[in-house]
Amino acid sequence: MGPLDAKHAHTGSAVAEKLRMAILGGELPPGAKLSEASLGAELGVSRNTLREAFTLLNAERIITRIPNRGVFVARPSSADVREMYRIRRVLEPAALLQPRYQIQSLPQVQSLPQGGEIQEKALAAAVQLGLASEENHDVAGMAAANQQFHALVVGLAQSVRLDTVMAHVQAEMRLVFHALAGEPAFHAPFATANAHIFTLWRDGQAVEAAAELTEYLDSAQAQVLSAMPSESDDLS
Repeated sequence: MGPLDAKHAHTGSAVAEKLRMAILGGELPPGAKLSEASLGAELGVSRNTLREAFTLLNAERIITRIPNRGVFVARPSSADVREMYRIRRVLEPAALLQPRYQIQSLPQVQSLPQGGEIQEKALAAAVQLGLASEENHDVAGMAAANQQFHALVVGLAQSVRLDTVMAHVQAEMRLVFHALAGEPAFHAPFATANAHIFTLWRDGQAVEAAAELTEYLDSAQAQVLSAMPSESDDLS
């Protein structure tokens, strides 16, 4: 990872962001032990600063503390996955039912024009990215497009707090996906389903889109659970 620049090295939030990027990017895989001594030396920060960062990441459920064993990158369990999808089934279908074209801007998509049709433009862009990635068998691209699409769906509720909840859930989901095989066949159905849900919503069939999304989330949960590795292996 390399050391932080001197200007930010003393802040726990900067260290947390550095670790967060390494974890969610797969550099520090689920189950990896995080040594205070080695990470402190690598990042050039004190143990107190590192512990502050651990506290922030633990609250986000990205890392976990195991008494008498240390700090580890979180390895979400089947129960965690069920909880993530339970949250998503509450947030996402309800967001699709929000009145359209009432939002003046969406902070998640700064590069797109702001205005009355920003929701449709942003969602369409995410759908097209997913379909293009599917065609190119780009697993990372499909996964990124899928996360973007669902974050934008929650963004329709125009709630910073709900956006934050979704961001935390998606961070946990990325830990789950790191443990799954990176096969295009696993991700491809999501790109197609997102396109169908978007088309329904775009054409004014929000109720139908919300129902399709609920079924989608049920199916995705079952697929993820069936693809997860055995939980019989303990952290080492």
